Amino acid sequence: MTVLTLRALNRATLARQLLLDRAGLPVRDAVGHLGGLQAQEPQEPFVGLWSRLRAFAPAALDDRLTGRQLVRTHLMRRTVHLVTSDDALAWRARHAAMLRQRVLGVYRRDFAGVDLDRLAAAGREVMADGEPRTMSELARAVAARQPGPTGRALGEMLVAALLPVAQLPPRGLWRTKAGVRNALLSTWLGREVDPLPQDATDPVGQALVRRYLAAFGPAATADLRAWCGLAGLPAAVAAMREELVAFRDERGRELLDLPGAPRPDPGTPAPVRFLPAFDNAVLGYHDRGRIIDDAHRGLSVAGERVVLVDGRVAATWTVDAGAVTVTPLRPFSVTDRDTVAEEGRALAGFLSDGAGGDVRISAPR
Repeated sequence: MTVLTLRALNRATLARQLLLDRAGLPVRDAVGHLGGLQAQEPQEPFVGLWSRLRAFAPAALDDRLTGRQLVRTHLMRRTVHLVTSDDALAWRARHAAMLRQRVLGVYRRDFAGVDLDRLAAAGREVMADGEPRTMSELARAVAARQPGPTGRALGEMLVAALLPVAQLPPRGLWRTKAGVRNALLSTWLGREVDPLPQDATDPVGQALVRRYLAAFGPAATADLRAWCGLAGLPAAVAAMREELVAFRDERGRELLDLPGAPRPDPGTPAPVRFLPAFDNAVLGYHDRGRIIDDAHRGLSVAGERVVLVDGRVAATWTVDAGAVTVTPLRPFSVTDRDTVAEEGRALAGFLSDGAGGDVRISAPR
């Protein structure tokens, strides 16, 4: 079985993540290809798409959100993701059990003896009038109808697990600060969530596997699990084994992939790229060694924005009053410093609507 080096995996990841060459895709198609963008920080997807798309304009993302082609919802790993409306409806039922278990992992005592199906029905009754509600408003309305948990525990169970809801604009629009107001996906999108097929081969899981490998492969089943939060999708993987190709990494792990997916030459040059907080190019793997050193693994989990140099995390960055500050994790060569500064100036221009901005490269950590 062919062994893929760390650098080969890195270049494959950059290609799949649209980070090797900026793509000329429409915003909706890019979000679909990536399987969504993690978006609990509402402004971060704008930088993620700017780093991946040619001539990206924030208004294009705004228009897809207000036009209901894209939606913000709890999905993979119980985190808020920006996904296409079609994916939200197709994938939500497959994630439902995981979402419940993750909320119970935090609030198990609060829900001891509680009939969650009955609680979900009460939540749907409240939301049936079509009025958007904050989490607190929904929790209060449901608590008034039946005894049981109240407050944040009830609110999180309802909006993050039991009810398929969308976070409505203006939340998530460019340079807009807005609280979270929720509506049922079926109300907002005008279609019901797809029912989960009763098929032992897990067709929805198979679709998730294909989409994950297209955007993240080659990858191990542990990486797939780390991305979606589901338990490895063993039935789906088993059902589609014959259509996949297999490799091994330098540690001996089996890696699966789509036969025709890009796997660039490891010597392919990689441009500097600025990534937003919680970018899935880093978080979408169990073994993140292909893109970030183990010593810096905690940066992305902590919400640090990172800079890729030669395809790997080499710095963090912040922005203040239009000025971008880069903090290297190792000393930069003269060439690295120049290319980071050039891309940083371009980012500062994007963040300031073309007004320009300074770039400062500080001393290494």
